[in-house]
Amino acid sequence: MSKLIAKIPVMLKGAVDAATPRLATFSKYAVVELTPPSPAELGGVASGIGNIVKSAQGGWKNITTKEAALNTIVAVEVLCWFYIGECIGKRAIVGYHV
Repeated sequence: MSKLIAKIPVMLKGAVDAATPRLATFSKYAVVELTPPSPAELGGVASGIGNIVKSAQGGWKNITTKEAALNTIVAVEVLCWFYIGECIGKRAIVGYHV
């Protein structure tokens, strides 16, 4: 038992040494990715909605096969995340617990 207690500081130092660069990388990306949008970025929302309206009016006829495949993959990903969220919310794969 005393040997195990003697190894605890060494194991903790190893864990801290392994976690330090990963936490630095996480914090670097978290500052950029987890911040709310600024007012300047909200201006892009209007142009994005305009692009969606143009696409719905027939702009989808002029896209390449690669863009169509990418759009399909993104739509399938969104549907899968929706389904996963539903499964998590109801705590079951099929049906609700009544």
